Formats: sequence, structure tokens, C-alpha cells
Amino acid sequence: MVGPRSWIGGLFNRSTNRRSDKYVDYPFNPLQVQRLQRLQERLQVPFDETRPDHQESLRSLWYAAFPNVVLTALISEQWKDMGWQGHNPSTDFRGCGFVSLENLLYFARTYPKSFHRLLFKEGGKRATWEYPFAVAGINVTFMLIQMLDLYSVKPRCLPGVNFVKLLGEDEEAFDVLYCIAFEMMDAQWLAMHASYMEFNEVLRVTRTQLERELSLEDVHRIRDLPAYNLLYQ
Repeated sequence: MVGPRSWIGGLFNRSTNRRSDKYVDYPFNPLQVQRLQRLQERLQVPFDETRPDHQESLRSLWYAAFPNVVLTALISEQWKDMGWQGHNPSTDFRGCGFVSLENLLYFARTYPKSFHRLLFKEGGKRATWEYPFAVAGINVTFMLIQMLDLYSVKPRCLPGVNFVKLLGEDEEAFDVLYCIAFEMMDAQWLAMHASYMEFNEVLRVTRTQLERELSLEDVHRIRDLPAYNLLYQ
């Protein structure tokens, strides 16, 4: 089911970050700072439907999702099959920019089995009114950006600080974390026997669980997160 425009990011207009000034001066090393800045630069890139590289990324996402189905046009009713809110995905990307497309494309290319399982809602007892896959993906990107406090010069919360440490070990940490978070969200959806109108609550519970895992002392790499085991290629 595809919902109203307010569905994108609706949860985050009402949520608050647990920030603390004690993390403002956390001593990141030069590599961590460099990679954080590169990630923050990615967050500033809007999706531009007139850019050929953005158009090509969108086409790539379609064929990663439906390799045997010809996409008739970049503006097409076919996009609703992936869970976009209308015939033009660019209107949904305005909520989070190009990085949300990059996240979806990374998920499709790196963990294709997980990607397709969630896209086609395979496994578990599913609701009659399921969450729309693509728009849910944009909400996951929103959630991570806010949870990790990535719009600040430096994160001011423990999960954000610990994430930057992971970023120092793996520059793809944000993209991998996105895939983990998407899998966690779907697992929570099934565990809670959720339906369409409960998506925001599912995402809130997912965020809490992810914050808890990012606060564990024995997590030194992104693959040390317990929920990483949800992913499979």
C-alpha cells in the first residue's frame, strides 16, 4: 500500500535526539574526521532528475530490483511496484536527497538476497496492508541520519560517536548500517505483527534497538553488530 506524502519522515518531526555536550569534543582521529566529512558531503546532495548520473542510478535500481522487466520510462506507473508513492520517484527523494537512492542501490548490489526478500515481502506472516518498500527505505535513511546526529559538525550522542569509530574502520559503514537497519525494521515488523498504520512505531522500536547495539563496548567494526547476522547475500 502506498500512503500520503506526509508518510515520508513523519516520525522524525516528532522525535528527539538524545544529545549531550560531553561528546562535542570527542577526539576523533584524522581518518575518522575525513570520512565523516565525506559522508556529510553526500548528505548535502539533492536528487536531481535532470542529472544523467542520477537518472542512471535510478535505472540501475529498477533493474537491480526487476532484472527481467523493461522500464518503459523514468516517469512511469511501474515504480509503484517497488513501493514508491507515485509514478515519479524523484518527488519522494526530495525528502532525503540522493543518499537515499545510493542506500537502496547499495543494498540491492551488496546484499541482493536480503534486498529481494524485503522487496517481495518473503518470509513470515505478512499483513494485508504492508509497508511500501521504497518509501520505507527513505524513512530508514532519515532515521539513521537523525539517530547518528550527522547534520551536526560532530555527533553529540553515544551511538553517533561510536558510529564514527566504525566509519574509521570501514568507509562503507553507513551503507552497511542502512542494510542492517532495513533488515532490523522488517524483523520488528514481523515480530510486532504490524500493519501499515503502525510503521512509525516499528521504526521507533528499530531505532531503539540499533542505538543499543551501537552502544555495546565490544563493537569495533560494523560487522560486530549483532544484527549484522540478519544480512545475507
